[in-house]
Amino acid sequence: MVNITHKSSTLRQAIASAILKASSQATIDAIEQRKVPKGDVFEFSRAAGLLAIKKTSDVIPDCHPLPIEYAAITHRIDGLNIIIRVEVHTIYKTGVEVEAMHGASVVALTMYDMLKPLDKGIEISTIRLEEKKGGKTDMKYAISDQVKTAVIICSDSVSAGINDDLTGERMAQKLITYNIALTKREVITDDFSIIQAKARELADAGYQLVLFAGGTGLGPRDQTPEALAPLLDREVPGIMETARNYGQQRMPYAMLSRGIAGFIGDMLVLTLPGSPRGAEETMDALFPHILHIFKAAEGVRHS
Repeated sequence: MVNITHKSSTLRQAIASAILKASSQATIDAIEQRKVPKGDVFEFSRAAGLLAIKKTSDVIPDCHPLPIEYAAITHRIDGLNIIIRVEVHTIYKTGVEVEAMHGASVVALTMYDMLKPLDKGIEISTIRLEEKKGGKTDMKYAISDQVKTAVIICSDSVSAGINDDLTGERMAQKLITYNIALTKREVITDDFSIIQAKARELADAGYQLVLFAGGTGLGPRDQTPEALAPLLDREVPGIMETARNYGQQRMPYAMLSRGIAGFIGDMLVLTLPGSPRGAEETMDALFPHILHIFKAAEGVRHS
């Protein structure tokens, strides 16, 4: 199974459909008049479809078990065709497209089984995904290729050449996955005045997104939040609230991070942990959703 532990739970929705075609009007009449010997075709198949939706991970090996928050199954008659529509919602880390399609296929198969004594020409066709929402595929507002971005590592040991810059390397690789072209990557010491000077320099140079990594903990030299907080014109508390909540679900010390986020002029500043894992997890928590902030700052309506 694909590893989805790095993903965040969001509202995921999917709509799938299937078509069952009868060979005669008599079959349609029997369905509508509730005269099929095996019972009410619509109600039996709806119940089977609901069970199938919830049992998808039991029969499709790579599907993750997930909570089904909502499911609806409808039938619509169009001539000799019966259009089956299945809608599924969840709040989870992965989508429900397969659940919706599995439900549609089992609804159609149940109807086939109930109708085959009456109609030997029944056909099932066009099981397809009609629509999906949620997850990264909805992030059409991301304008990452236009965002001038810098990564600044705050570390005495890396600055002195004692340790390699593993955190900066991993952050740069993460940004590539979001199509963000990194303009600057630099290492500075854990010094209050140097951190402030670097932030002012980047703001004056027109940077739009700057990620400071390191100095957000409780060590004697951890002072990145203290250095940057006085420079912020507009703090965005929810950003780091999200990051800490995400991290706390994965390791117990995330609550000790003192990261802050906000704007210095038009430049969004994020402060991340200095460890490679902590920085990566913070980016997993925030991207690509954080990129919407650049649209919001321009006055674009939320959708």
